[in-house]
Amino acid sequence: MENLNLRESHMKLKKGRRVLLFPLPFQGHINPMLQLANILYSRGFSITVIHTDFNSPNSTNYPDFTFHSIRIGLSEEQANQLAWPIGDVIALLTSTNITCAAPFHGALVKLISESSEEEPVACLITDADWHFTQAVADSLHLPRIVLRTTNVCSFLVYEPLPLFHQKGYFPIKDSKAEEEIPEFPPLKAKDLPQVKTQNQEDLFYLVDSMMSSIKASSGLIWNTCRDLEHSDLIKSSELFKVPNFSLGPFYKHFPCTSKSSLLAQDPTSISWLNNQAPRSVLYVSFGSVATITEAELLEIACVMNQLVPITRVVGRRGLANSQQPFLWVVRPNSVENSEWIEVLPDGFHQAVAGKGHIVRWAPQEEVLAHPSTGGFWTHCGLNSTLESMSQGVHMICAPSFGDQLVNARYISDVWRIGIHLEWKMERGEIEKVVKALMVEEEGRKIRERAGALKEKMELCLKPGGSSYEDGQSLVDHILSL
Repeated sequence: MENLNLRESHMKLKKGRRVLLFPLPFQGHINPMLQLANILYSRGFSITVIHTDFNSPNSTNYPDFTFHSIRIGLSEEQANQLAWPIGDVIALLTSTNITCAAPFHGALVKLISESSEEEPVACLITDADWHFTQAVADSLHLPRIVLRTTNVCSFLVYEPLPLFHQKGYFPIKDSKAEEEIPEFPPLKAKDLPQVKTQNQEDLFYLVDSMMSSIKASSGLIWNTCRDLEHSDLIKSSELFKVPNFSLGPFYKHFPCTSKSSLLAQDPTSISWLNNQAPRSVLYVSFGSVATITEAELLEIACVMNQLVPITRVVGRRGLANSQQPFLWVVRPNSVENSEWIEVLPDGFHQAVAGKGHIVRWAPQEEVLAHPSTGGFWTHCGLNSTLESMSQGVHMICAPSFGDQLVNARYISDVWRIGIHLEWKMERGEIEKVVKALMVEEEGRKIRERAGALKEKMELCLKPGGSSYEDGQSLVDHILSL
C-alpha cells in the first residue's frame, strides 16, 4: 500500500526532473539517504541511486527507483576492514574519496547522457563525507546538494577540531576531560567527537575538505528540525552561506527504513514484546558500527540477570535487583575478539529466559513504537536518537565515538530526555541509571519531557510545520537550479 501511495503521489506531482543520490556505504548513512529519496519521489522527482558495490542496498525493495552500481576500488584487505567491526574509518574515507573519483565521474557522464529532454537530471545529492564529488559535479556543470547525516550541533563541532587539538582537548586527555568548551555549551572536552585513526592529519584533511566542499555546494540538507536545533541551524547558515533545509526526522515521512537494513532482522523481537507489560521493557542496542569489549559485555550481562548460579560468576548487582525485562541486541562481531556472545557464562540464556530476550538485530522502528517499550539504552547515533524522540521513548546514553558523544550530551543536558552513563560501563552505575530511568521519579519526569518533544516533532511534519515547509522549499530550490 505504501509503494502504491508513493506512486500515486508521484504521478500527480511529477516534475519531469531526475535527482541523483549517492550515499556512503554504511547503515547509518544509507538509511537517511533512501528516506530522503522517498521524500523527493513523493514530491514528484524521479530517483536514481548511485551506490558502491560494497554494502549495496537491495534494489528490489525500491521498485520506483533506478539503481546504478560503481566499484569502490578497494583492495580485499580494505574491503574486509569496512565489514563489522570497522577499523580505521578515517583511513578508509581518505582512500575511497580518491579511488571512487574516476568510476563516479564515469557514472555521472553515463547517467546525464542517457537522460531525456523530458526528464533531465536536476541535481546531485551526496553524503557530506563524499567531498570529492563537488569537483566531479563542477566539471560536469551539475549542481550538488549535500546531505549531512549527523545533526547540526555535532557537525559544527568538527570545524574547530584543529584548534581543539592545539588546546589539548583532542584527542582527549584524562586531565582535561571535564573542562567545559566555552564555544559550545554545555559540552565538555570529553564530549568532543573522538574518531580513532592512525593518522590524525587525515582526519583534519577530511574535515577541511568536507567543509570546503559544502561551502562550494548548492545547498545543505539536515535530518533534523528547527524545533530541535533552531540556533545551531542559524550558525550553520552563517558558516556555510548556502541554503539549509531541515526536513527531519526523515523516517517519519515514510517509516520504511527496515527495507534498507544491511542485517537480517529477528522478527521474534516483536512477538516477544507482545507478551510484555506496557512501557516495561528496556531496549538495548548500540547500533550498526559501535563495538564493546568482552569485559563490558559481562558487565551488561550482570545487569541483565538475577539468578544466583549466574550472578556468582559475573557479580550480584545490577538490573536483577530492579527486575526490568529487557530486549538486548548484540550485533554479530560487535564484541571485540568474539563472533557473538559465546563469552557469556554457561546457562545465561536459560537464566534470563522469560525476563529477557537477546537477538542479533531488531526492527528498531517497530520496537521503539511498541507499547511495551519503556526505555532505550542507546549509543546515541542520530538515526536511533531521532527514532527514539519520535516515539517519546526516553534514553540511557552510552556513546561510542564521533557525533554520538555530542548527541548524548544534548540528550541529557539540553533536551533533557535521557540520562548519561558518563562512560561508566560498570554494573553498579548501570543499575543506578536503569532504576532512575525506568522506575523512579526522575525517569517519570524525563518521560514526560520526551512525550512533549514527540508532540512537537509530529507538528513540524504537518502542513505549516517547519520540516514540511522546508521540504517544499527544497523542491523549489532544486527546480530553480
